[in-house]
Amino acid sequence: MRDLATALLRLVVGGLVAGHGAQKLFGWFGGPGMEGTSGFMESLGLRPGRTWAAIGGASEFGGGTLTALGLLSPLGPLGIIAAMSMASVTAHRGRPIWVTEGGAELPVTNAAVAAALMLNGPGRYSLDRALGLRLPRWLAPLALLAIAATVYRYGTQAEPPQQEETGEG
Repeated sequence: MRDLATALLRLVVGGLVAGHGAQKLFGWFGGPGMEGTSGFMESLGLRPGRTWAAIGGASEFGGGTLTALGLLSPLGPLGIIAAMSMASVTAHRGRPIWVTEGGAELPVTNAAVAAALMLNGPGRYSLDRALGLRLPRWLAPLALLAIAATVYRYGTQAEPPQQEETGEG
């Protein structure tokens, strides 16, 4: 049952985060696309906005897709953690935690699920298992350090959003 639960979490959270990234990158599912996302990143003080839009969208789309498929673990969950951590300290900074107040409730939840999936592994029902793939164990802690340094370096420079909740993050 644990492998089935892991697959369910991977598919739902990975799929939704990938969809959120597709909104940013391609404008799918009613999203702003690169142009709108670039402007939002600029409004946060993340410049150049197009570069940050591409990084954020790729982290979400790629991380979510890899997570949903259970492929190249832990890279997928790490992509989700990176994107959600940055969203928490930029787009949702200075607000109460709850999403109804524009807070980081959902990015924190997504990052926590991704962290649990990273620690647990992709499970039996994954492409990693089917293909016999296993990345080095040292990759996850090293990547988490790089994510923390990046979020600290760039996230603390960003300006809190001045506009109403946009659904970004």
